[in-house]
Amino acid sequence: MTTFPIITLSAEREKPIRNRHPWVFSGGIKKLDGTPEPGSIVEVRGADGRFLARGYYNAQSQIQARLLSWDEDEQINEAWWRLRLAKAVSARTHFLDRGAPSGVRLINAENDFLPGLIVDKYGDTLVLQALTLGIDQRKHMIAEALAGLVKVKGVYERSDVDVRRLEGLEQTTGVLWGEEPPKHIAITEHGVTLLVDVRTGHKTGTYLDQADNRALVGAWVARTQAKRVLNVFSYTGGFGVHAGKNGAQTVNIDSSAEALDLAEETYRANGLRASGMVEGDAFAFLRAEIEDKSTYDLIVLDPPKFAQNKQHVERAARGYKDINLHALRLVNSGGYLFTYSCSGAVDADLFQKIVFGAIADSGRTGQIVRWLSAGEDHPVALTFPEGAYLKGLVVRVE
Repeated sequence: MTTFPIITLSAEREKPIRNRHPWVFSGGIKKLDGTPEPGSIVEVRGADGRFLARGYYNAQSQIQARLLSWDEDEQINEAWWRLRLAKAVSARTHFLDRGAPSGVRLINAENDFLPGLIVDKYGDTLVLQALTLGIDQRKHMIAEALAGLVKVKGVYERSDVDVRRLEGLEQTTGVLWGEEPPKHIAITEHGVTLLVDVRTGHKTGTYLDQADNRALVGAWVARTQAKRVLNVFSYTGGFGVHAGKNGAQTVNIDSSAEALDLAEETYRANGLRASGMVEGDAFAFLRAEIEDKSTYDLIVLDPPKFAQNKQHVERAARGYKDINLHALRLVNSGGYLFTYSCSGAVDADLFQKIVFGAIADSGRTGQIVRWLSAGEDHPVALTFPEGAYLKGLVVRVE
C-alpha cells in the first residue's frame, strides 16, 4: 500500500477534521513526518496515531493541507479526480439539459469536496479558477477531464485572484483546453439575455450566484408594479435588466465605465433602452440622491466583498450599515430593499443585525419578508459552513 508523509495533529485540533472540515491549519500541526513535495498527497492522523484523512499539501500556505478523502482505503489518483468531477457535474444535469445556452457553476470548491477548484459554464465555454497549489498542478488534467464530461468548445483559466498569493502562486489566465472564448458570451437566465466577458469580467465573468435573486427582482417588480428601481453596484446591469423586462425604469450605478458599457449592450440585447447608467461612487451617489429628495420603489444593494477576513469585519460592518442607511432613506413607503453581503466573514446573523441598526437610525420601520442566498448550483457542504458566503434580505420599508 502506498505510504505518504504524515501530518500529526494536536489533540485539541482534531475535532473539526473528524467532522470532515477540509482545512488543516499550520497552527494545528503537532509534527510532520517525511518531506512532502508541494501539492503532493499527505496523510493526516490524530495525536493517538489513528488515520483521519488525506489531502494535498502546501507548506507556504496557512492552510497546509486541503482534505480530499476520509476513507483510509481510498487512493487519491487521477481516477479519483475524474470520479469526483463527474459527481459534481452529474448533480447539475438539470441545469445542463435546459437547452438554451446558460450559466451554471459546475464545481463549487470545498462545497463540492474539491478544495480550491471553481468551474463555471457559460454556453459552450468552461471557466476554471485554480485557487490553490494542489489544483494548479492538476489543472490541465482537470480541464481535459471536464471537457470529456461536458460538451464545450474550450476551457479558459481565470486564476487572476489575490488569494493565490497566499499559496505562493502568481496570477494567470489563458486557454487550458480547446478554443479561446469570444469577447462576449450570451447566456440565457430566466428568460433574460446576459452578455458575459469571461476573459476580463469579475470573478469568472459574472455573478452566477445571484441568478435566482436577479429573477426574483424581476418577479417582484411585476407583482408590485414598481416603476422606479435603483441598482447599486450594478456591474453589467443584471438586476436592472430583469427589472426592465418587467416594466421598471432602472438607474444603474457602478464605478466601472467598462461594466456600464457592457450593461448598455445587455439592455439592447433584451430590446430595452437603458434608463440610467451612472458612473461613480455608490456612497456619494446615494448621499446626493437623498439631498435631491429622490425616491425609488425598489432598491438593490449588491456591494463587493467588504470583509476579506475576520480582521476586517468591524470596518466592513460600518460600510454595510452606511450603505443600507442611505438606501433606506430613498425607498418609498411600502417599497422594498433587496440587500446583500458576499463577505464570508460577515455571517447571516451579523448581517441582519447590521441592517437592523441601519433601519433604526433611518427613522423608518421595516419587515424582513424573505431571506436570500446563492442558487442551487452553489451548494454549501454541511461540513464547511464557510461556504455560505452570500446572504441577502428583502425588506419591506414603511
